[in-house]
Amino acid sequence: MLRVTKLTDYATLVLTAMASTPAAVHSAADLAERAGLELPTVSKLLKLLAQAQLVQSFRGAAGGYRLTREPEQIRLIHVLEAIEGPLAVTECVGQSGQCGIEHRCEVRANWRRINDVIAEALTSVSLVDLLSPPPRGPVRRAGSSKQPIPLIVTSA
Repeated sequence: MLRVTKLTDYATLVLTAMASTPAAVHSAADLAERAGLELPTVSKLLKLLAQAQLVQSFRGAAGGYRLTREPEQIRLIHVLEAIEGPLAVTECVGQSGQCGIEHRCEVRANWRRINDVIAEALTSVSLVDLLSPPPRGPVRRAGSSKQPIPLIVTSA
């Protein structure tokens, strides 16, 4: 099962809380309360998000954190990569030389294509999208209106 970590999930909660008032400077304690998370967890997330330049920290009595960009410019792929590192659904997609059979793997190219589709889906969703209520009606899967992507087995 492909699943993001709890920290990435929590980071989206913190960032959407910030995105609801993007110009404001938010304290870690306020964000923890708004997101329903423990303060140490939020502090850890804010440090990682600051390192990824998604939030900026301000010191002093009126200090705290603010988004570095408009909420519509921050995409889920940015959040995931800030917390977990580059997206890689398999070892060979992330870095060459990590898998003992990659030189003879017949599905490696297809895993790269799958990785690209997931990255595209995560890139298509911004913090603003997460603030909006989900659309009503049946859930449409990505690409459901398009022809299915054929998986072609090739030698790597």
